[in-house]
Amino acid sequence: MADSFKAENDVAMDKMMAAMAVKPTGDVDRDFVEMMIPHHQGGIDMAVAELRYGKNEQLRRVAQEIIVEQQQEIAAMRLALGDPLPPASAAPTGPPAGASSPSPSTPHHHAAPAQDH
Repeated sequence: MADSFKAENDVAMDKMMAAMAVKPTGDVDRDFVEMMIPHHQGGIDMAVAELRYGKNEQLRRVAQEIIVEQQQEIAAMRLALGDPLPPASAAPTGPPAGASSPSPSTPHHHAAPAQDH
């Protein structure tokens, strides 16, 4: 499971770094958003990997909070620029098909309300 987790995180990091390398448009606000959205999506992708493979309930709750908060910030940035929001979709939080679950009896927790940082 550790190898799968590492592989999934490596893909998330590579995807994030490539997507953050945007060509500047001269519009500072748009350039900021075009770099930050992949950065936030990378955090979401890494948090999903934690939910798929992690066993520590405290860290799994942190990962859930990261997903919710980063999705909200992506939406806020898109709306600030007047861009449409993508269709909503649920994040896959279980192991990929064919992989064993970290703990089938583990209760699922909902993320706590977002807090200011």
